[in-house]
Amino acid sequence: MGYGPNARREGVPIVITKRVLIVDDHPMFRAGIRRAVEAGDKFRVVGEAGCAYEAIDVADVHRPEVILLDCQLPGISGLKVARILRRKHPRARIVLFSMFGDEARVIEAIHAGAVAMLPRDIAVNALLEVLDRVVAGEHLLRAAIQSRPVIAQRARAEMRLVNTGKSAASQLDALPLSTRELAVLDCAAQGLSNKQIATALFVTEQTVKNHFTSVLRKLEADDRVGAILHAVKHGWVEIGPPNARTDVRWLLAHPVQPAAQPAATRVSA
Repeated sequence: MGYGPNARREGVPIVITKRVLIVDDHPMFRAGIRRAVEAGDKFRVVGEAGCAYEAIDVADVHRPEVILLDCQLPGISGLKVARILRRKHPRARIVLFSMFGDEARVIEAIHAGAVAMLPRDIAVNALLEVLDRVVAGEHLLRAAIQSRPVIAQRARAEMRLVNTGKSAASQLDALPLSTRELAVLDCAAQGLSNKQIATALFVTEQTVKNHFTSVLRKLEADDRVGAILHAVKHGWVEIGPPNARTDVRWLLAHPVQPAAQPAATRVSA
């Protein structure tokens, strides 16, 4: 077995593992996906995240090549954070997990930059097959709608709205907040106090207050509630149900430490 991009072993093919980020607000689900992804030698999980702001931070550190992302995240939804991650990391392949595969969700996933959408109860072998195909360059969502002309026509119509700036997608692209301000707003939308936000983001409460002051100024809002309502109206944030917010508080009490960034890409023989 060799390590590093220049490793060689005569007569044995070299397999370069792909870096994977898992984003889901259920720790048990993340653990199961990690075991499945790392069952072979083609993929290596470099980080986990339980919500949008964690996903953005971990992706910035580890530059994953594949992002496995839950659609139903609390606060900033998976579809919204997919757009943010696509802009920041355009070469990453985004695969969504969703309990729903309806026409509207599929079209929104395509516009968000996802290349595949999978059910949460997908079998391990099927998951690994999808990952192999997407890292090889396949766009499974686009391929799926080609056989469904009605959906394809609607997708093209909505893309025209994106290009004219009249869609939710273009509104999201116009988001005036910085990544850290978005993280603070994300936490607020999940019902966290300033103290809890400071704990989650590893900053002081005064820093949180400073970010909120900037958010209120940029969104021209009078208070925190007004800022959240503004973000919801423009499609930047979705207010999750109480049970989703409970998971966030569990994460605050049991923080997940990101994996250490490797010095070199692992190569397996």
